[in-house]
Amino acid sequence: MPVTVHPTAIVDPGATIGDGSRVWHWVHICAGARIGRGCSFGQNVYVGNKVIIGNNVKIQNNVSVYDNVTLEDDVFCGPSAVFTNVYNPRSAVSRKDEYRDTLIKRGATLGANCTVVCGVTVGEYAFVAAGAVVNRDVKPFALIAGVPGRQIGWMSRNGARLALPLSGDGVAKCPATGESYVLQAGNCTCAAT
Repeated sequence: MPVTVHPTAIVDPGATIGDGSRVWHWVHICAGARIGRGCSFGQNVYVGNKVIIGNNVKIQNNVSVYDNVTLEDDVFCGPSAVFTNVYNPRSAVSRKDEYRDTLIKRGATLGANCTVVCGVTVGEYAFVAAGAVVNRDVKPFALIAGVPGRQIGWMSRNGARLALPLSGDGVAKCPATGESYVLQAGNCTCAAT
């Protein structure tokens, strides 16, 4: 399946985009970007040079994915989600050699208008609520909300809230799929993986 690129989009020579990906209105993908198969880039998305994007990633309208950001397979970025790559920017001070790596792991969801401060890792299948500010690492399957972001629960791979305590031990089933999840010593795992 070929890549679809809208006539208003700019894909700089050198960018790699996997089969079946769709690049919509007013998107700019820089030359060094590496993008997997089956991705979708909504209106007005920017993708920097030092960006790696896996397969089946959905990036909604008005998201800028700056240098040193990696999005693994199946990541969802809601409309106007924000990434940064410099922790303490100043207009008069060049800090391009101080970019911090940001990693969004497989299956994670970043809600609309959330902000991910550079240098953090968001774990597999974590769910960041709309408007939250992530300024520290997020555990796999964690549900994060607020400013600054705090864990308020756990989410399944399907995106359903799990009936598990925030810490300690427990077992729960996804209400949507019936998959089993185990919470042990404050870490959640899916029994199916």
